[in-house]
Amino acid sequence: MMTVNEVSKLTGVSIRTLQYYDSIGLLKPTEYTDSGYRLYDDTVLERLQQILLFKELEFPLKEIKEIIDAKSFDKRKALDQQIELLTLKREHLDNLIDFARNIRNKGVNRMDFSVFDTKKIDEYSKKAKEQWGNTDAYKEYEEKSKGQTKEDQLNTAKEFMEIFKEFGEMVAKDPASVEVQKQVKKLKDYITNNYYTCSNEILLSLGEMYSGGDEFTENINKAGGEGTAEFVTKAIRIYCK
Repeated sequence: MMTVNEVSKLTGVSIRTLQYYDSIGLLKPTEYTDSGYRLYDDTVLERLQQILLFKELEFPLKEIKEIIDAKSFDKRKALDQQIELLTLKREHLDNLIDFARNIRNKGVNRMDFSVFDTKKIDEYSKKAKEQWGNTDAYKEYEEKSKGQTKEDQLNTAKEFMEIFKEFGEMVAKDPASVEVQKQVKKLKDYITNNYYTCSNEILLSLGEMYSGGDEFTENINKAGGEGTAEFVTKAIRIYCK
């Protein structure tokens, strides 16, 4: 058995993220001690590996949970995909290293940018996502994003982060206030209109993720200022009650 601190050191996943995974049922500890400490065995660590694989493939946590909990989940297929993806990334890094060394040793003799092309990696990730993308949320997102250009998707993402910027201007207010709660409703409606139907259950899970300490927290605080992510989480908890 390993403690949450030991798992964090072994995997590089923050303690706060592991606690969040527990709270949403994505990665439950094997057991809890009488003092409430989380303990993990090899079976749970194997599940964590599967979660990290699908994160590499850029799946949302809600869909990852649905996939690996499904009876039809094929662990070997997932591992094969992880090996292939990591191999492609290693080849890409090796090419970049060789390219940089040549510049250092010989200087620039031609303008070649092909080494920066990640098309093979992107195509493989897309193909893998298509194989696993059978959840309702993923299908709905695929349908809503059909025909969108990269510029359209970028604009949607910018508008989404603008909502968190507006939250940042409210952090001095009571998260239960009418104004803040209207902003939560605006966030929920935006997700529904542009990504997938956002129920209160989904919104609550997203809210916990926003302050979970990963890139979500960093991006939200970058948009709205320090403390915005935690503020949004509190406001969402109140809304969902």
